[in-house]
Amino acid sequence: MIQRIQSVYLFLVAVLMIVTAALPVGTFYTDTSLYEMTNLHYTLPDGTLDYAPCVLCVLLAVEAVVAVMTIFLYRKRMRQIRLTVFNTIVLLVYYVAAVCFIVFAEGQDDSGFVPSWSLCLPLVSVILNWMAIRAIHKDEMLVKSYDRLR
Repeated sequence: MIQRIQSVYLFLVAVLMIVTAALPVGTFYTDTSLYEMTNLHYTLPDGTLDYAPCVLCVLLAVEAVVAVMTIFLYRKRMRQIRLTVFNTIVLLVYYVAAVCFIVFAEGQDDSGFVPSWSLCLPLVSVILNWMAIRAIHKDEMLVKSYDRLR
């Protein structure tokens, strides 16, 4: 059913991914300038935009869409578990890709990176996915126990 606790967890995952996509990832700084990295682009010191990290935004969009789709698969609990595990893997790929983009941008010039607090939101989503998997598994065990009684 849609009113189960795992639906709340998955909805929160989707909301967190949308919020993460809208917030900056961090700021690069050098001795003379600052430039910002979002999930969609780098804002370079001269004002131009470099859309290299748009892959991060795509990963977050996939994560949000799959989380919402998973909510409505409440009758297919094993598929819900598989899709939630897939979401967790996508979030881990997001972190790997974010680190690659940060290291690549830092390697271009002598700059440092200050991460934004929004970089922690996918980790919160991983925890919510894990809690959703536990709740879905609990429902599956409950349904199986009722089937044994029949």
